[in-house]
Amino acid sequence: MFNYDNIIDQLRTSVLEVTFTKVDGEKRVMPCTLQTDYMPELSEAKVLQVEGFSVNKSVVRAFAIDKQSWRSFRVDNVSAIEVING
Repeated sequence: MFNYDNIIDQLRTSVLEVTFTKVDGEKRVMPCTLQTDYMPELSEAKVLQVEGFSVNKSVVRAFAIDKQSWRSFRVDNVSAIEVING
């Protein structure tokens, strides 16, 4: 079983390949991170906005490197996590 806080900690220091089942039942393998080096400049503000707000710990929001966009996934739907850069 995966844990929200552990996933967030890993995303802040690494690029992860997260395998999860989307809400529509489709399997998705997503390279993602919270490292600002991989994001367009405007995204850095979004990372900072997370600080100080209450967070829904059942959903992780991360920057999908392949889509160059923010995506989210449910912690309960994660089947595998692999560090691909970090």
